[in-house]
Amino acid sequence: MKTDILLSERAVTESACRASGRAAERHGTSMKQEDTKQGNQQKMQKETPHMSGNPAQPDVQQKQEYEQYVKSVTPTHNLWAQMGKAFLTGGIICCIGQGILNYTGNVLGMDPQTSGSWCSLILVFVSVVLTALHIYPKIAKWGGAGALVPITGFANSVTAPAVEYRKEGQVFGIGCKIFTIAGPVILYGIFSSWVLGLFLWVLQMFGISAG
Repeated sequence: MKTDILLSERAVTESACRASGRAAERHGTSMKQEDTKQGNQQKMQKETPHMSGNPAQPDVQQKQEYEQYVKSVTPTHNLWAQMGKAFLTGGIICCIGQGILNYTGNVLGMDPQTSGSWCSLILVFVSVVLTALHIYPKIAKWGGAGALVPITGFANSVTAPAVEYRKEGQVFGIGCKIFTIAGPVILYGIFSSWVLGLFLWVLQMFGISAG
């Protein structure tokens, strides 16, 4: 009996020692973790003044770099050079038209109205052919409004969508897209002429001559 009591007391003592050892290990681990956390916090506090001196500096620097990049890739435009190119391009087209008028009127003996019709027809035909060959867009890119304002520019605006969307078929490609650019011009041109004609008709009803 005494031997059993001694063995049980020894077992209790050993288990108590083991438990106290485990508790000590846990306490030591927690202390190490707290020391590590405090060390990290102190290190961050030491580094914070250097970083917080100008926290928006990286953002400002990135913004400045982006603005410089945008300026470097954005094409610059010279107003006077563009005006000169447009004047030259439009002048050449008008000179060609005047040459057609002179030839059809003086050489072929056509009246002014017929000569004007043939001039418009030839200019539109040439513009359509050059657009189909992808030549007229290059002229328009160089000449700007000088190539887009005359009747050749209107012919180009009708032909370009048809050429671009021809792969989608005759109906949904050419048929639907051919007046994408020129449609508003035709619509408001006809509407404006109708309003003007109505206005002149009202004036004539009241005996006012517009001539």
